Amino acid sequence: MGFVTGMLAGIAGRGIDPTALLKATGIDIADAASRIPVEHYAALYNRLTDELDDEGFGLFSQPLRTGSFEFMCRGCLSAAHLAEALTRAARFLRVVLPDLAVSVRRVHGHAELVITETRKRVCSPALAADGANDPGRIFAFEWLLRLLHGLACWLAGRSIGLDSVIFPYRRPAHFADYALIFTADSRFAATLPGGTGTLVASFNANLLDLPVRRDEAALAAFLDGAPGKITTLYRRDRALVFRVRDLLRAALPTTLTLDQIAVHLNLSARSLHRRLADEGASFRGIKDALRRDLALARLTKSSDSIAKIAADLGYADPSAFYRAFVEWTGVAPLHYRQRANEAR
Repeated sequence: MGFVTGMLAGIAGRGIDPTALLKATGIDIADAASRIPVEHYAALYNRLTDELDDEGFGLFSQPLRTGSFEFMCRGCLSAAHLAEALTRAARFLRVVLPDLAVSVRRVHGHAELVITETRKRVCSPALAADGANDPGRIFAFEWLLRLLHGLACWLAGRSIGLDSVIFPYRRPAHFADYALIFTADSRFAATLPGGTGTLVASFNANLLDLPVRRDEAALAAFLDGAPGKITTLYRRDRALVFRVRDLLRAALPTTLTLDQIAVHLNLSARSLHRRLADEGASFRGIKDALRRDLALARLTKSSDSIAKIAADLGYADPSAFYRAFVEWTGVAPLHYRQRANEAR
């Protein structure tokens, strides 16, 4: 849900009521612990950008007019390799999105996709006063990284696993999802008050030499439902992550090991570890994210005791669940439940 509230942050100050948009796409924003089907998220993405005529969701100093994503894709098609395609995308964004500068570089055997704020997004006085993360600023970085990463995967015709990403803000409440969407090695570095920040996404430098494998015919199919549809690419490009997640969930309260999951998938443990790394994930990261999702849902949607929830999630000791939950959310399970009940 954190991605939805971030997407809607740009219209909050415009007096636009998102109720109709949310209802049309089947999303209940009041249910903070809910998982949103990726198709619903993509539909909201496209409806919102159509409504605003702004593929930047009203988050930036000037609108990113409808069709910008298509023109960026067309500009990349004739590139010989991925490095050239991403450089073209960065040049295009410099014209239409002056708030964020994009660059690609090679550093000590790694490639780095760099997104730098050229101007600080103005957050609300309340957020500035208590030092809270600005959801619109967070989403701006999340959105552009996913957009460029998804485009790169499509142009190369294969998954491009991110080795690590440094995000220029404090760890958000939905940080556990980063292991599934970006990489298990997602780090957070708060930007100094009043300053600008830089996101750095690292991956194997050899991938920049991959040839661009798409043509006009492929682009026509790709643009059907885009740019919102690009969010669904993660299901295909990170298919193993979701298979592991599904197996872990089906086995609960039994906690499967990496070796046991590997047997289910007819892989060696070493191959499973390597392939998850190729998708920018880790076994522990997937397991923790699953447990967090289920814990949040049970605490807000049931009256089950903390001990029962811990046992159902595979924790032999409730104190281990308590420590993990505080690490995920910053608060104790009981406090989280009370806060959720008060918000209803």
